[in-house]
Amino acid sequence: MTSDIPACRFCGAALKHIVLDLGEQPLANSFLTEADLQRPEPRYRLCVRVCDDCLLVQTDTTVPPETIFSDYVYFSSYSSAWLAHAKAYSEAMIARFGLGPGSRVIEVASNDGYLLKNFVARGIPCLGIEPAENVAAVARAAGVPTASIFLGENTARQIVSEGGAAHLVAANNVLAHVPVINDFVAGLRELLANDGVLTVEFPHLLQLISQVQFDTIYHEHFFYLSLAAVERVFAKHGLKLFDVEQLPTHGGSLRIFAMRADSTTPRATSQNLQAVRSLERDAGVQRRDYYDGFTRRVAATIASLRDFLDTARGAGKTVVAYGAAAKGNTLLNACGVTKADIAYAVDRNPHKQGHFLPGTHLPVYTPERIAETRPGYVLILPWNLKDEIVQQMKDIGTWGGKFAIPIPELKVFAA
Repeated sequence: MTSDIPACRFCGAALKHIVLDLGEQPLANSFLTEADLQRPEPRYRLCVRVCDDCLLVQTDTTVPPETIFSDYVYFSSYSSAWLAHAKAYSEAMIARFGLGPGSRVIEVASNDGYLLKNFVARGIPCLGIEPAENVAAVARAAGVPTASIFLGENTARQIVSEGGAAHLVAANNVLAHVPVINDFVAGLRELLANDGVLTVEFPHLLQLISQVQFDTIYHEHFFYLSLAAVERVFAKHGLKLFDVEQLPTHGGSLRIFAMRADSTTPRATSQNLQAVRSLERDAGVQRRDYYDGFTRRVAATIASLRDFLDTARGAGKTVVAYGAAAKGNTLLNACGVTKADIAYAVDRNPHKQGHFLPGTHLPVYTPERIAETRPGYVLILPWNLKDEIVQQMKDIGTWGGKFAIPIPELKVFAA
C-alpha cells in the first residue's frame, strides 16, 4: 500500500477505488456568521471510495468529530414529518417488545429528545446519548435525561455500570457518522441487555446510487451503508440481525433489528431480511463495478441544475432555496452556486436563521420571507421532505411561483 492510498476504517484494506470525488468542500453543517464571512472558510477533501475487500463505502478523509458535532445546528424537532416518524416508531417498539416502566431505553445520537420524549411520556426510563452539548441541553430541558458523550466500547460500559443495560437501543441516522466504526458498534453491543433489541436506521446505499442522491454525501457521513456491509460489521462485534424494514425516510432507508449473538432469548429471522439481501445481490451492490459510472451520472445532475438556474436568471426569474439542509449545501457547492443564482435560503430552524450557508454564503431567513419577496421558483433542497414543504408553501401559486426539486432529476412543478 502506498502512503497516498487510505485504509478502510473497518478492515484496514487499501481504498483504491473512487466512487465520487467532490473536491474541497466546506463542512455542510458549519453555518457562518457575518464575522465569519471576513475570514478564510475551512475546506476539506470530500471523496468517497469503496473497499475492495469488505465493499464498505466510505469517505477517505476524516474530519475530527469534535469539529463537526460539538456545537451542532441540526435539531430533529423542526420537521413535523420526522416527529411523526419518531412517534410511530416508539408506539411500534413498545407494542412489539412489551416495553414498560421496568424497561430501559437508550437512544444514541438522541438529538433534542424528539424520539425519547415519547417513551418518557409512557413512563419508560430513558437515556439519550448526544455529543453536541448545545443540542443535549435542549433535550434535558424537555425532560429527557441526556449524556453529552461520544459512544464507544468504554463509555458504553460506564453507562451500563451506572444505570443498567438497555432493553431497547435505538440508533437513528448515526452509524454513518462515526469514523471509528468498530469501537462504536462494540459500544452498541455493550449497551444491550441479554434479551435486548437494537434498532438502527440508515439511508440505504442502494437508493443513494440508483437515485443519484449524491447530495447526501458530506463530511459528517463517513460511511454509506448497505445491509450486507452492516451485517458484516455487526457480526464481527457479536451482533446478529433478525429483521429489517424498508422505510421511505431520507430518500429510502433501512431499519435493522439486531440482538446480541450470545442472547438466550430466541428471535426468529424474518423473511424481510432475506428479501433485502436478495435485493442487494440482484442489484450488484456487493460488486465493485456497481459503482462505476456514478461520477458521470452525478455530473449530469449537476449540469441539469446549472442549466435551470442559468435559464431562470436569463428570464429574470428569482430563485430561492427552501431548507438550509446539509444535503443542500453539498448540492449547491458542487454546482458552484452563488448569490447571483439563488437569492437566499429559508429554514424553520431558528438556529440557522440569521446565518449564512457554508461555501455559497447565501443568507438564511424565516420561511415568511418567501411571501414577502414572491420569487419565481422555490428550490426544495431537502427533497425528502418535499410533500411537507409543498403543503407549507402552497400559497406561492397565488403569484405564479413554482417549485423545483433537484434529485434524482430536476423537476419543476406548480403548487
